[in-house]
Amino acid sequence: MAEYIDREVAGDDEVPELSDSDDELWQSMEEESENMSVLCLFCDRSFRTVPESLQHCRSDHGVDIPELVKRHSLDDYGYIKMINYIRTVKCTGQSLAVLSGGILPWDSDVYMMPALPDDPLLQTDVEELAGDVAQVLGSAPSLQTAALLHRAQQAEERAQRAEDALTRAMDDMHKLRLLAQGLVLSSGPGQGPSTPGAIAELREEEDEAYFSSYGHYSIHEEMLKDKVRTETYRDFMYSNPDVFKDKVVLDVGCGTAVLSMFAARSGARKVIGVDQSEIIYQAMDIVRSNQLENTITLIRGRIEEVDLPVDKVDIIISEWMGYFLLFESMLDSVLYARDRYLADGGSVYPDCCSISLAAVGDTEKHRDRIAFWDNVYGFKMECMKNSVLSEAVVEVLKPETLISEPAVIQTLDCNDVTISELEFTAEFTLKITASTHCTAVVGYFDVFFGRGCGSKMMFSTGPHCTKTHWKQTVFLLEKPFPVQTGEDLPGQISIRKNKKDPRALLVTLTLDDQRQTYSIQ
Repeated sequence: MAEYIDREVAGDDEVPELSDSDDELWQSMEEESENMSVLCLFCDRSFRTVPESLQHCRSDHGVDIPELVKRHSLDDYGYIKMINYIRTVKCTGQSLAVLSGGILPWDSDVYMMPALPDDPLLQTDVEELAGDVAQVLGSAPSLQTAALLHRAQQAEERAQRAEDALTRAMDDMHKLRLLAQGLVLSSGPGQGPSTPGAIAELREEEDEAYFSSYGHYSIHEEMLKDKVRTETYRDFMYSNPDVFKDKVVLDVGCGTAVLSMFAARSGARKVIGVDQSEIIYQAMDIVRSNQLENTITLIRGRIEEVDLPVDKVDIIISEWMGYFLLFESMLDSVLYARDRYLADGGSVYPDCCSISLAAVGDTEKHRDRIAFWDNVYGFKMECMKNSVLSEAVVEVLKPETLISEPAVIQTLDCNDVTISELEFTAEFTLKITASTHCTAVVGYFDVFFGRGCGSKMMFSTGPHCTKTHWKQTVFLLEKPFPVQTGEDLPGQISIRKNKKDPRALLVTLTLDDQRQTYSIQ
């Protein structure tokens, strides 16, 4: 394995001052904040700030959102689900007031899906809710003191949950090591690599094509020009300097090192970027050109095989997502880095991702892709249909072709999930919204940044949101079938790695008595 550490990049721990361009960026972000519009949860009124919106909910609608958070002991994700539930169901304050515990109506992962794009309420820290509203209302010091005590209690509870999750993760890692050792010892000749651990076990020559594809500038240009992707990472780091200040950050799959530079400009004491592709050499020039060589160290190699110049890191940041979230299996490498290098109490960002499905009704496209083979210049080519159907289509879907509400099939917490959990089977139900023919199922994912942060960020790759380079993943059905508005359409999906190519995915979809396996490659 080729390994390269640029010694010129290593240096002292001085953090460079922000340039004029950074000041302009902060000013732009402040202007965006001033122009923010927060839509009320219960009516059509909009407000300039989140606290003003919450004050209105309490005074005009009789709903105290911070009190609901406290009463039901909601964490960050419970709060997100509650906000999306209220916006989706359009419930009343009276219905919320009578909830008395047990299973809450927003417990389903379906409510991780934002009901309102770029909803400022979803970017609000749960801990800050009571304090922010108290400040707007001019509450007495006793109320502010109570809010501080409540926040301290929540912090203690989160710390305990994190400790429990770490214990479970270490137990899982120990079991996985034993399983991987057993699989390697028992693997006979001619067998493909086994999961879990398939990506880590790939030899350099087996993975050469994958890393070579990231050596060309064009793929990095496409990702950098994806503003939804790149600006969300930037805004998350620049809006949370307290999270990154004086921290050691690991950037897994750093590419052009743009995330490493965001982290350095956010106050990180040291940033280590690791990438196996040849783009790392351009990244070194980029880092020097921006006078960040005293903060950023770049290493060429696979994270599973290089030796970092530190024992532990405080933060791992990576843009590892592929088509349908899990294509390319780069999350395996991030989880390897997490289990080996992340210090106790550290965080992986993004920290949460969800995968969603929705039904599609587009008979014209189905005819163009599938029925086309029935008569090609007077010749029958039906045998080609199997090849076409077996490959998922990555494209930008027209929002008007969606004929169901979305269903979240999996939510991944990047600080807790294990490699074995990246292969799964899930049952789902699609609520049909139009009487037509179902011709396909579309899959997409949402990404969340928020663990331990005051400013939370997220983006979606769904059809209703701004286009990203991930687009959407479409699974065409062999035989379209009729559906009716209001119908519940049950289904099942299984996602697993392709043993012949562990970076590819095999997706088996069962819907309306049809069962089809698709490849994403």
